[in-house]
Amino acid sequence: MKKGIVIKSTGSWYTVETENGEKFECKIKGKFRIKDIKSTNPVAVGDKVEFTVQASANKEKEQNIGLISGIEERKNYIIRRSQNLSKQSHIIAANIDQAVLVVTLFYPVTTTTFIDRYLASAEAYRIPVLIVFNKNDRLNEDQKSTLNTIIDIYTKIGYQCIVTSATSLLGIDSLKEALKNKINVINGHSGVGKSTLINVLEPGLKLKTMDISDVHNTGKHTTTYTTLYKLNFGGYIIDTPGIKAFGMLEMEAWEISHYFPEIFKISANCQYKNCSHTHEPGCAVKSAVEKNEIAQSRFVSYLGLLIADDKYRPAF
Repeated sequence: MKKGIVIKSTGSWYTVETENGEKFECKIKGKFRIKDIKSTNPVAVGDKVEFTVQASANKEKEQNIGLISGIEERKNYIIRRSQNLSKQSHIIAANIDQAVLVVTLFYPVTTTTFIDRYLASAEAYRIPVLIVFNKNDRLNEDQKSTLNTIIDIYTKIGYQCIVTSATSLLGIDSLKEALKNKINVINGHSGVGKSTLINVLEPGLKLKTMDISDVHNTGKHTTTYTTLYKLNFGGYIIDTPGIKAFGMLEMEAWEISHYFPEIFKISANCQYKNCSHTHEPGCAVKSAVEKNEIAQSRFVSYLGLLIADDKYRPAF
């Protein structure tokens, strides 16, 4: 029996690396695949697993083949609603120190609704989030003013924000320092420049990149599979395919406000302990929104999650 960490997931095969650097292409043992699993991927990148070495089926080319039989308890994980309607969720990555959300407000558009859904999901699993606002070199003065307003909202809540440009190298040193010695998962819409940023951080990886569509101002998928890469300056980064929408799961209506830190803090002053912040008198949260102590966009995102059917609406 060997132990290792999953560094790549292609759906049916998982690349597992041991402590001494050996890599094995593994499948999942049949019983393990169906045991209490409500996810499209019972094993995710970042998981620590046990596996047995199998004989290579290719006689001409020797391969390290393994069969995963167990998984260690996860420290945490981050999930989204699966596009496979027969399943409940898709685990993006496991055992994470930090989630890195790369956004572009204009090229392509990343809405605050999408940002807030992502942050709420990360808060639910106690995963710190770093928000990276990329492609600053493409913004005009009015757009930069809008960007500064958005950044002000999130920094006041307590989220670390870094403005970057892979072209001018703006913010790259700050980004390296923020990622150093951590296991980081990087997410965002297709086209926001995740792979380009990773190539700047770790040039030897030479990840495939592609320009966004000029017609629709949307990104094209360049990352097909979730993969963990080692950073020469310390730590790891988990590159993931672009996310079009972020559906919330495993979240009851009464607890949604807990994952909006500024709303949760002020809710202690509400007249009713079980205040939903929608219609109740003496609601401190609604009062704070009226006084601009809570951003209107954040409150709208909270309400959207509260009333959405099945707690899910695509966030474009």
